Amino acid sequence: MNQYYWYPGYQQQQQQPTTPPATTYLNGGRPPFREESYIENILRLNRGKIGTFNFSFESAIEAGKNTLSIRGMVEAAGRDHVIISEFQTGRRYLMPMIYFDYAVFDEELNYFNQQT
Repeated sequence: MNQYYWYPGYQQQQQQPTTPPATTYLNGGRPPFREESYIENILRLNRGKIGTFNFSFESAIEAGKNTLSIRGMVEAAGRDHVIISEFQTGRRYLMPMIYFDYAVFDEELNYFNQQT
């Protein structure tokens, strides 16, 4: 409780912090971790799978060159980027996720367990 006005007869009560009841988890006392289905997490689940990754850019150096399609596989994915290894050239692209449009994979994707 916050005291907004001074009053000489008021004594502010000390509140004791409450401790949540102890819960036993199999993983050492921590609550179970549930991965969220953000694109970077889905890409991370599918590292090594072959696909075509499409990106578009707001502005381009040459007219009509504001898209990029990369055929390759995901090596890594972070919160704001993805690293793609291109098959034809062996190049590795570090692409910001803000330019990512969509991906088409050649095989079934791994996804999160939908059981709640």
